[in-house]
Amino acid sequence: MKNHSAVSEFILLGLPIDPQIQTLLFVLFLVIYLLTMMGNLMMLLVIKADSHLHTPMYFFLGQLSFLDLCHSSVTVPKLLENLLSEKKTISVEGCLAQVFFVFATGGTESCLLAVMAYDRYVAISSPLLYGQIMNMQLCAGLVWGSWGLAFLDALINILVALNLNFCDGHNIHHFSCELPSLYPLSCSDISASFTALLCSSLVHFFGNFLLIFFSYVRIISTIRSISSTTGRSKAFSTCSSHLTAVSFFYGSGLLRYLMPNSGSTQELIFSLQYSVITPMLNPLIYSLKNQEVKAALQRVLRQQI
Repeated sequence: MKNHSAVSEFILLGLPIDPQIQTLLFVLFLVIYLLTMMGNLMMLLVIKADSHLHTPMYFFLGQLSFLDLCHSSVTVPKLLENLLSEKKTISVEGCLAQVFFVFATGGTESCLLAVMAYDRYVAISSPLLYGQIMNMQLCAGLVWGSWGLAFLDALINILVALNLNFCDGHNIHHFSCELPSLYPLSCSDISASFTALLCSSLVHFFGNFLLIFFSYVRIISTIRSISSTTGRSKAFSTCSSHLTAVSFFYGSGLLRYLMPNSGSTQELIFSLQYSVITPMLNPLIYSLKNQEVKAALQRVLRQQI
């Protein structure tokens, strides 16, 4: 780890400093975090326990639940700790580690959402060949590829960020460490890090978004060719949960990284949306809108009773 000049720790100042408000926020975020843990663990348990869900679609959904557990756990525990403590600090090394894992888990989720869009396209356009095309070897390869690309992207960005020196200040107007929030604190040239961040955002996140977009263009074209209204409705219903998850993730995540770093309320809201709220909502989205998950949950509960 390089020497980061005079600054050895940062102070996270993204949330209100009023003690009463902090107590309320602590309770709120603790409840959200517990619901996130319970919802995603329940989804993993149901998918593993019920043989009816041992299909590519639910294999990817289980991976998404695991990712949401990881992504939420990168930021929320430190957020809860700071809400209870007077000294809301994080070491430079700890901050860069948080940046790395936010990148890695968020990037993997971006890739996985693109993979899930492709899975839905194959299921709707080639239902008779679906099991043959989306075999377990391909599914496992797509998941490992998602993790590998995201961790490589995160590693490149963090290696470049290690060259930054921090000596002009130590107040981060945010509740967690994100790379754009560190740039105003650096007294060294940030152009290399900013270029790496911009390139990874364009190639990784926008690239995945384009894959999702073109998958749904093909899906919509296929659905329109289905003659029966019931068939069209059934085909679209298999995509509605995924579309909702994509909207939450990309709607807030991309807006956060496209906005100039100012510590504004909107910036904090977008960050909370994709790092805290979305991991809690995904299990609800996929369970409330999915009859197969509901039926599987009932079967698992009956077995336990």
